[in-house]
Amino acid sequence: QMTPIDQVIYGRPDETIGMCRAIMAKLGIKCLPILSEGRVEGILNTRDFSDFYFDAKDRGGKKNYLRDVSERVGLTSDTSMAEPPVFVRQNLARRHAPLYLNVGMAEFPHPYKSVDGIGSSRRNFGPQDLATDPALSEDAHFLSEVELLDETGTNLQKLLYMGVADGVGSWREYGVDPREFSHKLMEECDNVLKEASSRCGTLGGKTNCSMISPAELLAQSYERTKGANIIGSSTACVALFDSVRHQLHFSNIGDSGIIVLRHIDSDVASALQRNRSTPRAERKSDLRIAFVSQQQLKSFNHPFQMGWTGEEIVEKNSSFKMASDSCTSSVHILRGDIIIMATDGLFDNVDVEDLASIALQWEHDSGFIDNIGGIPKRDKRWAKGESRTDISAQSIPRLAEILCEKARGNSLD
Repeated sequence: QMTPIDQVIYGRPDETIGMCRAIMAKLGIKCLPILSEGRVEGILNTRDFSDFYFDAKDRGGKKNYLRDVSERVGLTSDTSMAEPPVFVRQNLARRHAPLYLNVGMAEFPHPYKSVDGIGSSRRNFGPQDLATDPALSEDAHFLSEVELLDETGTNLQKLLYMGVADGVGSWREYGVDPREFSHKLMEECDNVLKEASSRCGTLGGKTNCSMISPAELLAQSYERTKGANIIGSSTACVALFDSVRHQLHFSNIGDSGIIVLRHIDSDVASALQRNRSTPRAERKSDLRIAFVSQQQLKSFNHPFQMGWTGEEIVEKNSSFKMASDSCTSSVHILRGDIIIMATDGLFDNVDVEDLASIALQWEHDSGFIDNIGGIPKRDKRWAKGESRTDISAQSIPRLAEILCEKARGNSLD
C-alpha cells in the first residue's frame, strides 16, 4: 500500500543525520525523502547510515570478512529450532484463549460551558455553578458490540467497536451548534454497525455483514452525516478490538487518540517512557506508555478534522480530511493492558506520567496489584484462573471518571 503524497514524512538538508535517523526510528519508516525548496534532493535509507558511520574499509575487504562474517555464516545440517518463545506460543494459543475488554465511559463538558456558548474565564462565565451536564459537551462517543463475519466469511465473530469525536467549537461564530456534527458522526457509526449485524441474521448470515474496518466505518458514517446536511466538523477516532487476535485496530483524524498503558520492565525495549533514573529497588511501578497514537495537526491547536459546510471543498490545503486520510494502525494488546481512548480534552490537560499514576492507583484500589507481591503475584493469580474480571467491569467506569475529573480540574488552573 502506497503512502499518499500529502502524508509523506520528509527531512530537510540542514538537519543532522542523527535527527533524521531518530525520526525514522520513531515513526518506523525505512526511507526519508530530503526536501529542499519544493524539490526532493535525495532519499535517506538505512544503507546510507551504514555508509555514513562506517568507512568502506570497515565494511569490506578480507580483514573485515574474517573478523565479522566468516565465523557466523552458514548453519550446520543438524541445527535445530528452539522451543517457540513465550510470545509465539501465546500467538498460537489465541484462538483458544480470547481476550476481552471491560469498558468504562465518562464525559464532562468544559467547566465554563453553557447553552449559550463557552466562557473564556470564570469572570466571563459568571457566578453560576460550573457546568456538569454532558449534553453541553461537543465531545461524543459510541460503544457497540456486534457479530459480523470474520475474514474467512464463514464464521460469526463478536467484535467490539468504540469511538470518540470532538466537535470544533469555532462553528459557533457562524451560528452552528458544534455538537451536532460530532454527535451525528458517532451516532451513525453505531447505526452502521447495528444494521450490518442485523443482516448477519438474515439470508443465512452471508449478506453484506463482513467485518468493517475503522476507516470504512468512519467513511460510511461521514457520508450519512453529510447526507443529512449536518453542518460542522470534528476530530474523530474509531477503533475495533479483535478479541481472537488480541488486536486493537484504529483510525484517527485530528488530536483525539489512543494510549496503551502496560507494566513493562525498564530494561525491556519498546517502552516509550522508560524509568532508568530511579534505582530499581526504589521504583514504585513499571506501568509505562506502551503505545500512543499519532495525532494529525495542520498547525498548533489546529487539528485536521472531518466536516461538511454544505458544499464540497476542493481547496488543497483544507483542514478537512476524509476517512481515507486517517492515521490507521493496529496495536497488539496484552492481558492487563489499560487502553485510554479520549479527545484532546484529556490529553491536553493531563500529562502521560499523571495518566500512568492515576491508572496505577486505580489498580491498587481495585485490588489488582498490591505493594507486596506486585506483578508476579498478579501473574500467579492469573495462572490459577483468578482473573477478577467482574471487579474490573464494575470499577473501570470509575477510572474513566477520575481521568475526566483530573482533566477538568487541570483545565481550571
